[in-house]
Amino acid sequence: MGCEDEVLKIGKKLEKMISSGTSKTRIGMTVNNFRKSSNADEVISLSKALIKSWKKLLPGESTNSKSSSSQSSARSNSVNKTDESSRDSTDSNSHDVSKKLEGDAKGGQSGTKLTDTSDPIRLKCRELLFNALKVDNPPPGVKPMPQIASEIEDSIYQEFRNTDMKYKNRVRSRVANLKDPKNPQLRESVLQGIIDPCRMAGMTAEEMASDAMKLLRSKLTKEAINEHQMAQTTGSVTDLIKCGKCKKTNCTYNQVQTRSADEPMTTFVLCNECGHRWKFC
Repeated sequence: MGCEDEVLKIGKKLEKMISSGTSKTRIGMTVNNFRKSSNADEVISLSKALIKSWKKLLPGESTNSKSSSSQSSARSNSVNKTDESSRDSTDSNSHDVSKKLEGDAKGGQSGTKLTDTSDPIRLKCRELLFNALKVDNPPPGVKPMPQIASEIEDSIYQEFRNTDMKYKNRVRSRVANLKDPKNPQLRESVLQGIIDPCRMAGMTAEEMASDAMKLLRSKLTKEAINEHQMAQTTGSVTDLIKCGKCKKTNCTYNQVQTRSADEPMTTFVLCNECGHRWKFC
């Protein structure tokens, strides 16, 4: 009980100091250290009660708590407003092109009536086409780029009447060719109206290819034709070579000097039964 009396005595001194405004003695730390060093439950309990009641009596404690809470709430509101503002800005930017494209569905400068749509897939495809067509300095007097993109997409949709894989693949091929840095003529032709949006929607890969690619393809085609004709017109018929495809021995072969003069000639074989051609080793 001596410990309890000592704690009560300290408590009374503490309350007296608080009431008189002398709270700079760090007595609270002394009581707390006494509590930590004691093994008596009653002493620990009384010490906690004293410290708790002392904190309540401290001047400015309540005010500081309210101020801290108020500042925390203000910071939270500020962060929330900033987040909301950022989200609104992002949403606004992401829908800018979509709004333009939705507006173009009602007809642009050309007066073309497009299918009115709110389908997110179709709107996304229009946006992809618009980005593929977009240039910093468009030619003067041309149709707006969002309008052209909408007309291309609408023509593709009218062909398939859905947004399945065929529709998506058609859009992807348009986007890839319009964005091809090696084929800027295609995009310029579409923007200038030389290639109509409806025609652009249905062009083949060969038609969309650059002039250089068309020339290369033409060259390879001619070489293949010449090789085929040579095998048919200048070859020798033989039954000593078996076709690896149909297993028959009705073949025609010819030899061509494809390497340097001191190298042996290359033998090309054509199966007269199935048309299979190969290089004979």
